[in-house]
Amino acid sequence: MKIIRRRGWEIPESQVTPERHFLSRRALIAGGIGALTIGYAAAQRISDVDKLPDPTADLYPAKVNNTYPIDRALTEEKVATSYNNFFEFGSDKAIAQRAQALKIRPWTVKIDGMVEKPFEIGIDDLIRKMPLEERIYRLRCVEAWSMTIPWTGFPVSKLVELAKPLSSAKYLQMETFKDPSIAPGQRQTWYPWPYTEGLTIAEANNDLAFLVTGVYGKPAPRQMGAPIRLAVPWKYGFKSVKSIVRFHFTDKRPKSYWEHLQSHEYGFWANVNPKVDHPRWSQATEEVIGAGGKRVPTLLFNGYGEWVADLYKGLENERLYA
Repeated sequence: MKIIRRRGWEIPESQVTPERHFLSRRALIAGGIGALTIGYAAAQRISDVDKLPDPTADLYPAKVNNTYPIDRALTEEKVATSYNNFFEFGSDKAIAQRAQALKIRPWTVKIDGMVEKPFEIGIDDLIRKMPLEERIYRLRCVEAWSMTIPWTGFPVSKLVELAKPLSSAKYLQMETFKDPSIAPGQRQTWYPWPYTEGLTIAEANNDLAFLVTGVYGKPAPRQMGAPIRLAVPWKYGFKSVKSIVRFHFTDKRPKSYWEHLQSHEYGFWANVNPKVDHPRWSQATEEVIGAGGKRVPTLLFNGYGEWVADLYKGLENERLYA
């Protein structure tokens, strides 16, 4: 059964602050991290390098790719950038200020595992090697809410091409940063940090799989997973790992952060399906954040089945929708 926490007042549709917050699934799992806070001074501990303009700012806005049509209005930027899951900074949605403590320059990405030659690359060098474009995707959270966001980035397949994996590699594992000194959630040592997620190589090479470096026509803010995050719009949002520091190619299926915590509720595949409920709530509909509590029907594969359904042929015995 889905648990909804309602505020004690009405919020007009003209206002952009979401009028209700879903009780976080992760807080339910282990009693919750709670409303973690860090002091103003800690939030301001950003290096001089971090205060400089983004070195790739000249690449935005990027050309729009309209291959994947959207029939919903964009979520307002001030809504999308203030209502975020980023459990490294707390279990509530209001983590934007806390996330400013994340130092996103310098930032190095490691590419290793079953590749021709492991290497590391600076984030600015990586971004400038890639064909940036803007894509508007629906985002469907497993908590039964959704947004529509204009991401800027490049296909994961371009990263795979750069990495040159061996033919024996079957999965791409991705890991977020780990720095408890600035991420209060990571001080909770009973959680399996760093946040880890994975895709099959076939999923990673699907054109929809996207590595995000910007949003709303400019570099991505920290609370949305800067400087590089994943967007796989046919899957529930928890698959889209943020602030990635490592891409690891392997022949073993990665066990993700949420599988470690609650595997019977959160599996490897996590494809969106309105007919397969979460053990504690329905997935048939979703709340459109920023639309005054409006609910709409959820679509199979979040509406992207035309491009991804073939990935799962022959996998009918797998738990594809959790």
